[in-house]
Amino acid sequence: MPQALKADVGDHAPCDAEFPARAIAHITADREATADAPLDLVPFANLKGFFTDGGRGSAPHVLWDPFTGAFAQFLPATSRSKALSDAPGGTRTNRAGKVVLQIEALFFPHCRVGAEVFARLVDTPCKGWAELHSWISSWGVPDVWPMGRPTSLSRNTCPDDTWRTRGGWYAHGQVPENDHVDPGSWPSFLAGPGEPTPARPLLEPFPGASFFRAGRTSPVIARMHGRLVTEGCGRYATGSRKDVWGAGDVRSYTAWQEKLGFEADEADGIPGRFSWERLEVPRS
Repeated sequence: MPQALKADVGDHAPCDAEFPARAIAHITADREATADAPLDLVPFANLKGFFTDGGRGSAPHVLWDPFTGAFAQFLPATSRSKALSDAPGGTRTNRAGKVVLQIEALFFPHCRVGAEVFARLVDTPCKGWAELHSWISSWGVPDVWPMGRPTSLSRNTCPDDTWRTRGGWYAHGQVPENDHVDPGSWPSFLAGPGEPTPARPLLEPFPGASFFRAGRTSPVIARMHGRLVTEGCGRYATGSRKDVWGAGDVRSYTAWQEKLGFEADEADGIPGRFSWERLEVPRS
């Protein structure tokens, strides 16, 4: 996936191409919260680290952060992943398709991000969904839910003949041989040709890394400052001179890169195209 941070865990294996292409929708469900006791969302970098370390044996193809639009890819699309239970001699759930693209959305019900609590995945900003949907569609996965689009955390196990013959999107809670109930909800497919698409705000295009040098004065930097603060990444010592690039911007942008899953030298505080596009700095 072009937009994803690459974190290949190896152990590639082919899919079963006699079955139709499909995608599997998961949520990470890494904390148990309630409406009365919400919990903070686990950082994207933590989950990325989990799937490249102790959780590599259950890594999906892609981890998606619907709050920032960040992605990490652990396996190529043409390989099976291991995010599904797959009984020996059964339907080979992780492989049954020309591709079996497994997506883990960074989410659990009643997660808290800043001051806001989100009960369902579809209540989140769903940033990056357009890019994710486009990439999955490019592998021939049709825009259909053979067992219905998920609307609750419940089991609705797919019959074997449906699983073998119908491609498209499946919830984890619909896959044979599994006992999970996620994802509970999933964003709608994007408008097709000739259908109206929702208006999107005008965003500031990436001005290039050389733009961000000490003393640079620009309203673009002021608007970037505002977005970093909104994302909880403000590391500014003062609130003055917001339009001048300085040490506070470097510290704050480093925090944003780390939130996106950048590590070590990657989180250098200098904007790159990937991190800039996910920050969504307004044009005016």
